Amino acid sequence: MRIVLGITGSSGAIYAREFVKLCDGDKYLIVSRWGKVLLNDELGIGVKDLLPFVKNEFSDEDLTAPVASGSNRFDAFVILPCSTSTLGKIASGIGDTLITRTAQVALKERFKLVICVRETPLSTITLEQCARLSRDGAIIMPISPPLYFVPKSVDEYVHAFVDKVLGVIGVRESKGWRSEEL
Repeated sequence: MRIVLGITGSSGAIYAREFVKLCDGDKYLIVSRWGKVLLNDELGIGVKDLLPFVKNEFSDEDLTAPVASGSNRFDAFVILPCSTSTLGKIASGIGDTLITRTAQVALKERFKLVICVRETPLSTITLEQCARLSRDGAIIMPISPPLYFVPKSVDEYVHAFVDKVLGVIGVRESKGWRSEEL
């Protein structure tokens, strides 16, 4: 599978790091300017620390990157975490960065687009933008880890949400509530 990961400046860098480590397949990374600040502020790491886990990294300013064209198929574009500013641009059809342009490509080509919003509370404007993108085929996944398996650490909370995202994009089956009873 070809998975593109976009990291924006909304809090939640730990989820992005866990995703890039756990996701199988060819991964391509795009980190916004504020995403780079986020990685440093929250985890004390830089983009270079994620490079061993990805096939290639593209600059968010490079609108000529291969993922900016629908002629280059990918299986999923996951934005984790996704700021409400980035979400608003995508919902408004603004493709001024590689992250927002790749989201436009995913929507127009009907590639899987998963937007992991990390913000609370959500304004009515943001909720309307989420609804618009959901109607257009995007999967909106607010970062909200499942608690039904009673996690005992922060790492288990993070892993549980990332596992859910991996299930949504079809990389692997995620553990469900009482799934052992099926």
